[in-house]
Amino acid sequence: MVSIAVVAVATVAAISDLSTRRIPNLLTFGAAIAALVYHAINGGVYGAGQASLGWIAGVALFLPFFALGGMGAGDVKLIAALGAWFGPIGALQLAAATAIAGGVVALIVMLHARYFGRALRNLWLLLTHWWVNGIRTLPELTLASSQGPRLAYAVPILLGTLGVLWWQ
Repeated sequence: MVSIAVVAVATVAAISDLSTRRIPNLLTFGAAIAALVYHAINGGVYGAGQASLGWIAGVALFLPFFALGGMGAGDVKLIAALGAWFGPIGALQLAAATAIAGGVVALIVMLHARYFGRALRNLWLLLTHWWVNGIRTLPELTLASSQGPRLAYAVPILLGTLGVLWWQ
């Protein structure tokens, strides 16, 4: 049941993100609530606790990227919802698999858009900014201000989800 649920949620999110650049709250919050209910029914208080910890882990792992302007809130809510299904250890695995998939997909998007050189310059600018000013948002390199190609991050989240399921 968990496998079906996470693949369905991640697939719907990826389709929505690709077509509208948004991930609906109804999907993310609905999936999180469904995970909590499912795990509470099947595992009692322990199951509900594991789902809650998975949700918290998902938020905690990706919220910093949102706070720095590099990720949308829908992506964070999606990771959290999937984390609720996977539990805290699965949420950590999902974050790692998603980061790897995100890097590969981002590289493909950059190369396709002929943006690789600019991306490297932006990365250097960001790292220099953080070195001098501490880890803070660099306004000209946020999702809101970026002129570069957009990555529908629900796609790497879907790939990360599939990777975790394959690994388990």
